[in-house]
Amino acid sequence: MNLSRKTIASIKTPGLEQPAAGYFELPEKVLQFGTGVLLRGLPDYFIDKANKQGIFNGRIVVVKSTGNGATDAFADQDGLYTQCVQGIDNGKKVEEKILNASISRVLAAKSDWDEILKCAANPDMQLIISNTTEVGITLVKDNVHASPPESFPGKLLAFLYQRFKVFQGDKTKGMVIVPTELITDNGKKLEAIVLELAHQNGLETAFLDWLETYNYFCNSLVDRIVPGKMPAVQHQQMEADNGYRDELMIMSEVYRLWAIESDNEQVRQVLSFSKADPGVVIAPDINIFRELKLRLLNGSHTFSCGLAHLAGFPTVKAAMDDATFNAFIGTLLQQEMVPAVASETISVPTAKDFAYKVLDRYRNPYIEHLWLSITVQYSSKMKMRNVPLLLRHYEKAGNIPEYMALGFAGHLLFMKCTLADDGKYYGEYNGKKYLVNDDHAALYAAKWANTDVPALVQKVLTDTAFWDTNLAQLPGFTEAVTNKLDYLIKKGAMAAMKSLQTDGVTA
Repeated sequence: MNLSRKTIASIKTPGLEQPAAGYFELPEKVLQFGTGVLLRGLPDYFIDKANKQGIFNGRIVVVKSTGNGATDAFADQDGLYTQCVQGIDNGKKVEEKILNASISRVLAAKSDWDEILKCAANPDMQLIISNTTEVGITLVKDNVHASPPESFPGKLLAFLYQRFKVFQGDKTKGMVIVPTELITDNGKKLEAIVLELAHQNGLETAFLDWLETYNYFCNSLVDRIVPGKMPAVQHQQMEADNGYRDELMIMSEVYRLWAIESDNEQVRQVLSFSKADPGVVIAPDINIFRELKLRLLNGSHTFSCGLAHLAGFPTVKAAMDDATFNAFIGTLLQQEMVPAVASETISVPTAKDFAYKVLDRYRNPYIEHLWLSITVQYSSKMKMRNVPLLLRHYEKAGNIPEYMALGFAGHLLFMKCTLADDGKYYGEYNGKKYLVNDDHAALYAAKWANTDVPALVQKVLTDTAFWDTNLAQLPGFTEAVTNKLDYLIKKGAMAAMKSLQTDGVTA
């Protein structure tokens, strides 16, 4: 049995959260650019949850930017899909199965552009969501009158211009636009591009005024791991357990956050689905959420990924199953990173709570996150995410952050690499080669060449051209990193981590 509106009445899966009668008659309120798993696993999850609680009461028209509109899984399944939520929450395993019915229909931009523009005439339309990858929010010369325009901002502008014309500039028919692309100030940047395109296309002043005054572009930050399709064996088992086939089934972790920046009451009313789940946050300033994610989630990954790989752990899950690594990253977060990230806007309890959630996410037994994938562009991540945190630690505490220093030493050892015949750089540890996928691999290879550990550490830490600061000037940091790097080489990553936790010996 295939999942569809026709078969939904026959589905009797225990524990499966299904849409109630009348759900499919809800009006279309949302235009969504993108069919990707992040959108389906986060914004569409919130909208579906709100609909089932009788709060938002609106469905989504999805625009595919690629494809010719031929029948696909979305059409075959009437937009229905199963979302399996699996992970750790407050130290306990969580498993949920949700039948998401938020998507009303999927239209292809190339073949259904006229139908997409008809949506602009729908008075119920209130909200536009997008995830077109970071490349999508860029300014390219575009014709707003094309069918369709080439770029995402061009398509968005064409839709808004059509709505302006249909409703003759009615100020109550403006839209709330919330991009979820992973770039800072995504809403402001999208708005600036749309306005520039409007000027380039010579659109009338009345429209420009309506666009700027009665449409609301909101910055947003999304945070949820949505790997997408399950592994084939797990997918087949889930279909067998559910009693139906579902080509669109996705999985996601428990943790969820959609932080939307606005202090406008009308925006809050349009985004009424925020009342259905605490994972949706509407706030005048969302930088606090960006800072917590960048420093504590991404930053702890960066401080630990080199060590984890050198210790022989292929995945985050495998590392978290080990008591020594678990203790290392927990102490790193709670004792060194949390105090450093705390500020006038981020309290210590808030940072601690976020750090506990990070550890829950790392312990998720359902997601296979490869450490080697996390090491991609390792040096740039260390500079952007962790060097500011290191500097803050010294400003506040003034002493050597032993766990950060070991993480930095692990970074240096991982980045010891040489150029191979295929033009790529490889490191080697315990007789195993690994790819160093980093734009600065050649820089590290040169620093390591014919150099002993003390000289190598000095070369790296004093490279102000790269770090934008002289890390060797931090009291005791050079000696700490040197000692820890030497310990890593002689005794290994596991011994180095254990030495910090057990007898108090500095690695």
